[in-house]
Parts: sequence; structure tokens; C-alpha cells
Amino acid sequence: MNTAARPFTYESRAQRVVFGAGTLAQAPEELDRLGARKALVLCTAPQRAQAEAVADLLGSRAAGIFDGAVMHVPLASAEAARAAATEAGADALVAVGGGSTVGLAKAIALVSPLPVLAIPTTYAGSEMTPIYGLTENGLKRTGRDARVLPRSVLYDPALTLALPVGLSVVSGINAIAHAADGNPVTGLMAAEGIAALGRALPALHAAPHDLAARSDALYGAWLCGLVLGSVAMALHHKLCHTLGGSFNLPHAELHTVVLPHVLAYNAGAAPQAMQRIATALGTADAAQGVQALARRLGAPVALRDIGMREEDLDRACALALRDAYPNPRPIEAGPLRALLQAAYEGAAPAG
Repeated sequence: MNTAARPFTYESRAQRVVFGAGTLAQAPEELDRLGARKALVLCTAPQRAQAEAVADLLGSRAAGIFDGAVMHVPLASAEAARAAATEAGADALVAVGGGSTVGLAKAIALVSPLPVLAIPTTYAGSEMTPIYGLTENGLKRTGRDARVLPRSVLYDPALTLALPVGLSVVSGINAIAHAADGNPVTGLMAAEGIAALGRALPALHAAPHDLAARSDALYGAWLCGLVLGSVAMALHHKLCHTLGGSFNLPHAELHTVVLPHVLAYNAGAAPQAMQRIATALGTADAAQGVQALARRLGAPVALRDIGMREEDLDRACALALRDAYPNPRPIEAGPLRALLQAAYEGAAPAG
């Protein structure tokens, strides 16, 4: 069937993006555009120094720093950040970091009318989506709400130079996962974004301080994040949210391990998407190509290597089957359990 004749839905959202080395200097101007006078700067504890540099840049516009962002946005962390924003009298949020920090900003924006300025330092892509997640009692709940979408994003590739190579690789493959699904519109962005990451990751692995490679990776992450923000989340993201929230597995590493197996699972039901990924990566098979890229760059390819216990696989499968969600191929207990076993062992992906 002609691609243009395929039925699809595409929804665009108002968002300002400023991209380029040195754009961090424009943070005060971006807050002015938002009409903000006092912004609470958010970060993880290890990124406190970067947040302090941003706060210094903002000067009197900085209402303080909250460095309690943690993986998977536990509800307690979100509530503490909401209280900190209220106490500081903040009328905006500045998220400095990756998905954990942007996710925390979203958790605040979900219940408070505070605009978010995102300053990404990884390739997580969360800044481009209206998707939020909160973890409570070992279960991660996700949703979509236009209120959480950052109003402005500063992409400064220089800020990613300090990102360790290993984390850069898994963060970049996590970004590729964002572009696994799509429609004729987002398919164009997905192909360009995956190709950019496919070029950038080996280059920055070889030369971590290559600003051109870092720029290419951030550009690809931006495009892939746009794709995720425009489509429904299918098996890959739902499964990773289940595993991450319930078993506290590291986010980017988890996506890196699981993605090849989900691609193989869906290959027969989504041949155009698989061909797009394979072509962008210059490989014959999407699933095999993604896993080969991870292996070549020293990224983990087995759940057992990132903290998953084999005795928890049955529970993980049951949790993933609990809620219905869209996916190109029906999600069935037997094949899903086999997928999890293969991912646990680091086996070659097979549908």
C-alpha cells in the first residue's frame, strides 16, 4: 500500500528548541520568554556542580537547587520536589540533566502550573515528550499530559562532553528505542534520528571529546524523542517501565538490553518500521543490528548483567501482561516469557 494512503494520526505541539554549542548561555533569555522571575533548578545529586553553574548563570532568577532527582521518579521524591518549589516561590523549573531530572520536572508540572525549561545532558529524549512516569510501591505508572511537556529546550552539545562513554552509548541506544514506532510523518524523523545516532555512537566511543560526534548524537536524540512524543507507546516502553519501576533496573541500560528482543518480537507485524531501522543503521536486520551495535560498543546485552534476577522473570511477565496496550503483534504470555528469558541470558534476538 502506498505510504501516503496509510491512515495515521499526527499531533504537533508548541515547543521552542534552541540547538548548538554554547546555547546554555541563553538560559536567562529563555526564562524571560517564559515570563519567569524565579526558577527552581533541578538535578540529580551527582550533577549538582552542573546545576550550580546554571544557577550562577541565572543569577537572581535562580530560586534555589533541588538535587533529589532519582531514577524512575519515586513518588516521595516528586512530593519533596513539589514542596521545594512551593517553598522557594518558584514560577518556573529548570531541569539540568537526563531523563530522571526531566521526569522530576514533569512530576511537578503535572500538579503545578510551572513551565519547564529543559537543559539535557544525556540522550534520553524525555524533554521532547508529554509522557510522565511515577513509581509508587514498586509499580511505575505512566501517562500523557500536555502540561508536563517542557516549554523550552536548550540543546548544548558541550554539556554532553562530560557524559561517560559507557553511559553515552546506552543513552544513545535508548534514544534509538524511541523511534521504533511511527507513522509516515514521524517515520522521516525516525530514519534521520536513528542514522545520526548510528554514526555518532561509534565516533564518540572512539573519541569521547569529539564535539561533532556529540552534536550528531544529541541531534539524533532530539529527533527520536520527537517520534516518541507523537506515537503511542508499545511493548518496548511498557516492558521497560515495568522492569525498571518494579525491579529498579537502570533505565538506559535496560532499554539497550530489551530493544533488540522487542524488535524481533514485532518484526513480522511491523516490517516497514524494521526496514527503516535496518536501513538507518546500515544492517540487514534491525534487531540483530541494534544488538550488534551494543556489543561492539561494550554496552550490556543481558538483563542478568544489570541486576535482574532469573527468579523474578515470571513476576515480570505477569506484571507486563496486566494492562492492555497497543502493539503491532498481540502480546501473549508464552512468547513474552520467552522474550524475557532471551533478554535475561543475552541471547541473539529471535521472534
